[in-house]
Amino acid sequence: MDRLWAPWRRSYVSADAKPAGCVLCRCLEETAGEESLVVHLAASSFVVMNLYPYNAGHLMIAPRRHVGSLAAAEAGELAEMMDLARRLETVLAEVYRPDGINLGMNLGKSAGAGVADHIHLHVVPRWTGDTNFMTVSSDTRVIPEDPREAASRLRPYFS
Repeated sequence: MDRLWAPWRRSYVSADAKPAGCVLCRCLEETAGEESLVVHLAASSFVVMNLYPYNAGHLMIAPRRHVGSLAAAEAGELAEMMDLARRLETVLAEVYRPDGINLGMNLGKSAGAGVADHIHLHVVPRWTGDTNFMTVSSDTRVIPEDPREAASRLRPYFS
C-alpha cells in the first residue's frame, strides 16, 4: 500500500478554534517576507496562493475591500479581478505549462465557499491526467509544491 503524507495539513484539520476574522484580510496584513502567500497587490484587489490547494499553482483573486457578494462589489473591483485572471492565464502558462485552467467562485457557505463573506475567484491550473482522481477515490490530494514556494516562483512575474 502506498501512503501519501501531508503533515502540513494537520493544523488545518485538527484546529479546534480558527483565528478570528477573515483569512483573506489577514493575508493582506501579512504581505512582506517569504512566508507571505500574497503574490501580487493591485489597486483594488490582490492575488494570493491557496494554502490548501486543489492543485499546484492554485491561486485566488480577491478584492482588497472585505466584500461578501458580487452585488456589493464595485464594477472596478470586478473588472480588476478579471484583468488579473487574464494575466494569470499567461503567467501560469509560462511557469506551470498547464493543459487548462479552472476559474470559479463559490458564493455563500451552502455553495461551498470556505470564506463566505469575502468574495474570491479561484484560478486552478489543470493537466491532462492530473492526480486529482485521488480526491474521489481516496479523499486525498497530491500537491507537488508548497504554496509558499509557489508564491516565490510567481512574484517575479508581477514585478
